Amino acid sequence: MNKFIDTHCHFDFPVFYDDIANSLSLAHQAHIEKIIIPAVARWNFDVVAELANNHHQLYCALGLHPLYIEEHTEQHLLELKQKLKTASRCVAIGEIGLDDYMDNPQPEKQEAFLIAQLKLAIEFDLPVILHSRKTHDKLSALLRRYDVPRKGVIHGFAGSLQQAEKFIQQGYFIGVGGTITYERAQKTRRAIASLPLECLLLETDAPDMPVSGFQGEPNRPERIQNVFSQLCDLRQGSPEVIAEQLYLNSLQLFQLKDNTSSLS
Repeated sequence: MNKFIDTHCHFDFPVFYDDIANSLSLAHQAHIEKIIIPAVARWNFDVVAELANNHHQLYCALGLHPLYIEEHTEQHLLELKQKLKTASRCVAIGEIGLDDYMDNPQPEKQEAFLIAQLKLAIEFDLPVILHSRKTHDKLSALLRRYDVPRKGVIHGFAGSLQQAEKFIQQGYFIGVGGTITYERAQKTRRAIASLPLECLLLETDAPDMPVSGFQGEPNRPERIQNVFSQLCDLRQGSPEVIAEQLYLNSLQLFQLKDNTSSLS
């Protein structure tokens, strides 16, 4: 039986948090054994850490997302550092990165906060979960300047083969999500079809990044099955081999144990 790790799911959002038992049950039925919940701002550090502490199949990442750059402060960076010292189920710094697609992006502040968090990843020996919209080249250059030993993943990748290869050459994984389920996303579909399987991770970004056929609905972890099915259609190789490699990639990057057990 194929098993999966959703390496990026905002499980603290109300659509899941308000019905935890059912949400975990549905994920279990879809053979999702582990879910990583990235924080986005200081206001959800505590809840994502609490979720990871209270449910053995959940893990968290802690970071300050560029979409919330307006509200981030230097104090929040200090609080992030303190939280990293005590969050035993934190497996990455994230979600962090750059975004030039938003209104009022404040690129200088975004870059300063990203650099500060890359330095924390180096200090705490953690990988990074990286958000990048319209910023792949800028991000790649920053990652060369601030070399994170544990590397990380370019989350929700929607770029070209050349951009993906540049990140892979730097040691980073590519996050594969709902984008590939859309026929119009030919550039990204071609890239994901061509990249080494050893460099890919599965993710949903739920409740965001809906898969084709479910537009207008909150995305859900169990729809990782839709992403996986599309990935298998795009690539050569048996679904069993593809699923096993994706699972191993996730264990490797986030240093997770393969302690398969029934989800409660």
